[in-house]
Amino acid sequence: MQQEITFDKFIRWIGAGALVLVVLLLLNYLSSVLLPFFIAWLFAYLLIPVVKFVQYKLHVRIRAIAIILTLIVVFAILGLIVYLIIPPMVEQFQKLGDILSKWMHQTAHTNNLSALISEWISEHQRQIEDFFKSKDFADAIKVAMPKVFSFVGQTAYVIISIIASLITLLYMFFILLDYEYLTGNWIRIFPVKNRPFWSELMKDVERELNNYIRGQGLVALIMGINFCIGFTIIDFPMAIGLGILIGILDLVPYLHSFALIPTAFLAMLKAADTGQNFWVVFGLAVLVFIVVQIISDMIVTPKVMGTAMGLNPAILLLSLSVWGALLGFIGLIIALPLTTLIIAYWQRYVTKESAPEG
Repeated sequence: MQQEITFDKFIRWIGAGALVLVVLLLLNYLSSVLLPFFIAWLFAYLLIPVVKFVQYKLHVRIRAIAIILTLIVVFAILGLIVYLIIPPMVEQFQKLGDILSKWMHQTAHTNNLSALISEWISEHQRQIEDFFKSKDFADAIKVAMPKVFSFVGQTAYVIISIIASLITLLYMFFILLDYEYLTGNWIRIFPVKNRPFWSELMKDVERELNNYIRGQGLVALIMGINFCIGFTIIDFPMAIGLGILIGILDLVPYLHSFALIPTAFLAMLKAADTGQNFWVVFGLAVLVFIVVQIISDMIVTPKVMGTAMGLNPAILLLSLSVWGALLGFIGLIIALPLTTLIIAYWQRYVTKESAPEG
């Protein structure tokens, strides 16, 4: 039956739309302040199962102590991962330095580099003095000074980021402390008549988020193992450490592409150490990237994420393409849970089918 649109109802719709717009603008204005809180809430959401396990299964009855023990374990695991990746990388840097030093000493024209520099300065002393007194040097100083202040500003930004990280950690601690109360009573901010809708919405969001995290974690684990195997087969430096790093990066879809930068460095190191052609070494590493990516995109991601989120593999790949084109990198992150959520609400409110069970 058609419903009559009264003036009063039209005004309420306009008011609701204006309220939503104001809320979005306010969130955008306060984004720098709210970001640590939202990040803390996400981390709390991920850690609450571990905190509950420590509290109830290990019989640590005081929630604050359970949170502290959980954070100690998490930081220990992160420290172990860093230990497996960073020291070998530092060792490789030192090895590259030794190779470059050896190459310089073996080069006939650079056997006595300091003597050559001193001789050049003596021969061009007058020109150097004229340059420092010239207008070009003064102009160069004027151009360089803003860059110095920009560097100082970036340093201050790093300090502020560290402070923000500490604030995020503090937020997370207090959210974990009263997690059940916060998640059970947030619905009270809405009018009673609207609470069922928001309650169902949050249940769907939580279900899809759980499925997404579980599925993407498994995809990242499989990809990390495949890279470890591939790099070991071609005898690539730091095969295991680089594979672990790529697996961690792939917790965010396609972020592992940035691992091509250390891969190129390690290929250069191996070429300098063994005398092989750099492009052959780097080409083999890129071939490993291509093969593992094909396996992931064609087999692992459709099977794992399609099963976890109830999406057909073709729909899953289409959602990644569409949301990636619309929102770029952020679109790749939110594509799967958002697509599943849209399908669930289409079935519930448009086609009137029953909602999928989580």
